[in-house]
Amino acid sequence: METVSFGNTGLKVSRLCFGTMTIGSSRWKPWVLDEAASRPLLKQCLDLGITFYDTANWYSTGESERIVASTLTSMVPRDSLVLATKAFYAMSGDPNDRGLSRKHLLASVDASLRRMNTDYIDLLVIHAFDPETPMEETMEALHDLVRSGKVLYLGASTMFAWQFAQMNHVARLNGWTQFVNMQCQYNLLYREEEREMLPYCRDRGIAVTGFSVLARGQLSASDRIRSRTDEHFSNMYGDALDREICARVAAVAAERNTTMAAVALAWVLAREDICCPIIGASTPGQVENNVRALDLELTAEEIDGLSAMYRPRDVINDYVPEPMPRYWQGVSDDAQ
Repeated sequence: METVSFGNTGLKVSRLCFGTMTIGSSRWKPWVLDEAASRPLLKQCLDLGITFYDTANWYSTGESERIVASTLTSMVPRDSLVLATKAFYAMSGDPNDRGLSRKHLLASVDASLRRMNTDYIDLLVIHAFDPETPMEETMEALHDLVRSGKVLYLGASTMFAWQFAQMNHVARLNGWTQFVNMQCQYNLLYREEEREMLPYCRDRGIAVTGFSVLARGQLSASDRIRSRTDEHFSNMYGDALDREICARVAAVAAERNTTMAAVALAWVLAREDICCPIIGASTPGQVENNVRALDLELTAEEIDGLSAMYRPRDVINDYVPEPMPRYWQGVSDDAQ
């Protein structure tokens, strides 16, 4: 597994980041793996050289953080890992237990540290933009978390480029810590970040981590339970053009005697603006297949042929998950 620099920072991360939304509790989402089932998956990630892991406090209402951190640190030293988590979405019915206020950010980080049983978070990502909180309040709180040693680096996700640039500008004006990472949706079916976000990040030396690189399974012809039960799957993907692009991916995969997932991921890996694609998986075999994409080098003709079919589409910027299910409330003391 290749190690790469994380933007303009001195941090080194594995070329692939493993996203852990699929790990936590099946009571949260039917396609999520419980603790026992997730252990072989995480062991395979480590065996294949993945050191960079992305989770969020919202995933399984904290269970993902707990399981991922405890499982990984039972196998390798904490300092050999780069652990990222996120904060923004509601963790309870309390109106202050959401958003990017100083109160919520400081409380969220302390709760994440307890669940992960660690002294520090390598990368704290704000999960979305909060229009109800002044940028100055958010950026100063994030800076204080870095100064306290509880957080080493800052990242952001799911916002417009002007919002991201403005938040960094506020930090720069006040001598506060700036974001070094943008986590955005990017794949063959969704490339709207090429308009402004990717050029901005390139100019500022900001590491871009792309999520949904397989378009929630559409680019892998997946028939997994998530594809059948995730309502956002049908809302975001599946129109006629998407089907045409998927057919082209399938054709290239057949020509190269590989999988659609490998071709789609190899296309993302070929994009210089993407530092680390975030892969997801439900089985050790899927992890292995994703890692094999590192060895697949598409030709310029194949890349151009896949890229040329794209047409601009609506920007996916305001993804807000549904409220936390009632049955999850109070399931685990560790998850609250």
